[in-house]
Amino acid sequence: MAESAANTTPASDGRNASATAAVRRTMVERQLRPFDVTDVPVLERFLEAPREAFLPRELAPLAYSDSAITLKDAAGKKSRVLQPPLILARLLQAAEIRPESKVLDIAGGAGYSAALISGLAASVVALESDATLAAAARANLAAVGASNARVEFGPLDKGVADGAPYDVILVHGGVEGNLDALLGQLGPNGRLFAILTPDVDGGQQVVAFERANGVLAGQRPLFDASAPILDEFRKSAGFEF
Repeated sequence: MAESAANTTPASDGRNASATAAVRRTMVERQLRPFDVTDVPVLERFLEAPREAFLPRELAPLAYSDSAITLKDAAGKKSRVLQPPLILARLLQAAEIRPESKVLDIAGGAGYSAALISGLAASVVALESDATLAAAARANLAAVGASNARVEFGPLDKGVADGAPYDVILVHGGVEGNLDALLGQLGPNGRLFAILTPDVDGGQQVVAFERANGVLAGQRPLFDASAPILDEFRKSAGFEF
């Protein structure tokens, strides 16, 4: 798994020139399509968005690899693990984001996932608890012209209440508990997606929490995925999904 310190340099510094449209197409054709990513708008976003522009310079050559990437904060500590493109693509496909959707994107790092979503949804709010990454996300999203995306800095488990209700909430990391505030920010038929362990005898999976007519209607495991537990979502004593 590649690692690097978080970068605050905006996407407009020319790094996006290092990854051509042909490289992105190879990623789509060899990583996404063979693993059941068939949603055309999602595939088009992966063809359009320059992932290397959202990474530190030294990791830009790995932008279209099939491995996770770990970012570090200014102090050199691990801050975010970015999912491989395949996992992110399957997540966005499962979310069924529509042109009228309002989306809350949590722990997305320096803005790549929000950039993808900005081309699928009416609006996206990106929430980061790492100040360096939040600043990088603002600069990067502005540089790629994602005018319908905004970045907020704050605790991940609190969400962004002034943008609610949301049709879709995506949590890019492992979750054990503390989802109440986020579930409360879903619209009447909203959906929340996170990585957790739904079965004590199994591994981590992407799970969808769904509301129907304003009532939490349950949860559905979707596909295998692994990610470190985000600090704000560590299990509290006595918590159960």
